[in-house]
Amino acid sequence: MRRIVIKVGSAVLTEKDGVAKRRMQNLVNLIVKLKNRYEIILVSSGAVSAGYTELKLDKSVVKNRQALASIGQPLLMRKYKRKFEVHNIIVAQVLVTSANFHTQEQAFRVKGVIDSLLENGVVPIVNENDATATEELELGDNDQLSAYAAHHFNAELLVILSDIEAYCDKDPNRYNDAKILLHVSEIDRDELTKEVSPNSDFATGGIVTKLKAADYMLKHNKQMYLASGFDLSDVSSFLLDDKHIGGTLFSKEIT
Repeated sequence: MRRIVIKVGSAVLTEKDGVAKRRMQNLVNLIVKLKNRYEIILVSSGAVSAGYTELKLDKSVVKNRQALASIGQPLLMRKYKRKFEVHNIIVAQVLVTSANFHTQEQAFRVKGVIDSLLENGVVPIVNENDATATEELELGDNDQLSAYAAHHFNAELLVILSDIEAYCDKDPNRYNDAKILLHVSEIDRDELTKEVSPNSDFATGGIVTKLKAADYMLKHNKQMYLASGFDLSDVSSFLLDDKHIGGTLFSKEIT
């Protein structure tokens, strides 16, 4: 069975400073369908926004974001648990820092846990351990985390579900004639050095962090697929029907 990592961003899971329940439910419904065909590892943002529903701290302060993540992580897991248990699926929380990917030995240990969970039908939900990660141990954003996870946990495909539905030939926010690129085999170096511009108060990325994740996957001869997390029709067609209708596939080979 093919192994894939699905990463869902804060913009998708956040609504009115809280967790977007319907979009989370739609994500869970998709994963339930995908489990018949793939081993699924979920990298989920949303802990900070979940924490903010309990305590209104200034999100621009790093220690406050860490505190909010600490409050929100169990809340987020509880929501996932309730939605998955309806389908008799167990979920597990796996918290990591960049130290877990510094060496093959460290990564192999975490992979052993992931392997065991997947072998027993459990859905691992991975996130950065924000509360304990010091500056030198921070991964920075869940796009990068998901790319590391996909590579080190032996997944062949990373799927990023975002408020960015695809990669375009130019900035769609500035140009009305921007066209979606269905397939990208190489990323221009200049695109990787642009300023990060998240579209949400709770987000840490934007298109740049997604391109960096894609570049990482390409360098390791693996694929990444970027699609909308608001409307799951494109990713459903791609993963369940083998039809590439929308979204962008980053791959060295055209499939």
